[in-house]
Amino acid sequence: MTAISRRLTGARGSRQGMWMLPLLIALAIALWLSLETAQFLNGENLLNLVPQAMPLVITAVGQMFVILLGGLDLSVGSMISFTTAVLALGGPAWVLIPAVFVLAALVGFTNGFIITRFNVHPIIATLSMQYILLGITRVLRPVSGGTVPDIVISAVAGSILGVPMPVFWGVFTLAIAWKLAYGSRFGLHLFAIGGGVSSGVEDAAHNFGIADRRNIILAYVICACFAALAGVFLAGRIVSGDPNVGLLFELDAITAVAIGGTQLSGGIGSLHGTVIGALVMALLANGMNLTNVSPFIQTTIKGAILLLVVALQSRKKMGL
Repeated sequence: MTAISRRLTGARGSRQGMWMLPLLIALAIALWLSLETAQFLNGENLLNLVPQAMPLVITAVGQMFVILLGGLDLSVGSMISFTTAVLALGGPAWVLIPAVFVLAALVGFTNGFIITRFNVHPIIATLSMQYILLGITRVLRPVSGGTVPDIVISAVAGSILGVPMPVFWGVFTLAIAWKLAYGSRFGLHLFAIGGGVSSGVEDAAHNFGIADRRNIILAYVICACFAALAGVFLAGRIVSGDPNVGLLFELDAITAVAIGGTQLSGGIGSLHGTVIGALVMALLANGMNLTNVSPFIQTTIKGAILLLVVALQSRKKMGL
């Protein structure tokens, strides 16, 4: 077996069972909330959980692709806000909706190109893009407002045969992500590139004939487009553009991916683990809101969780 085959087999094998811990955490949080507050089991709250969680699920799934190859995208939160601002410009839907995805693809391409062509660290490249998008968003929409196309609102708030639209958003997102991660050569290459970066062999993909630059750029394009999709969903939900709606989404998404078992160093991860990790974060946020935890304390708790998960991953990697 070649080194690349062993790496791919190891990465794929490492996916098995990694979703169990976050699933148990989600169940524990749900049990705690059901005992702590009667509002959690309220029918209205339960119905709102899916649309509340969906933007984070979509964003985390996109973030998973760049984390799998050992990268990070800190611009997804600004991409979400930017998307809502563009959709609230008041133009026709057939222009605005394609435009946000074209712009998202351009943002993702720029991130990937700068990282691969100029060897800029992903944190620096995407943090710079975060500020660029934030500035443009503030120009387009200084404060919350504007008019979102009716078709966007209907696509989020409506239902088909009694099934809420957010369910279809979830199925659509996961179907695309599953095909990309597990049903294509691109997915195989992601695990290979990430495994090489994680093991310190940065040029491993080139050594085995994989066009890593192209795949890295594509991963950032996918991540940005998923963030735009989350932005479309949020625009339909809040029925306006909001320059602050994507605030700290990137950190929530990274935490969700990490909780789901994806190694932040790259090479090991799973789609179902990421989804469960996002649901854990959504349940936690829902619970803290129901129990009137201060937004500032909520941010502190989320930061502590991310730090804890990263520390545990580092200990595991060192064999401690």
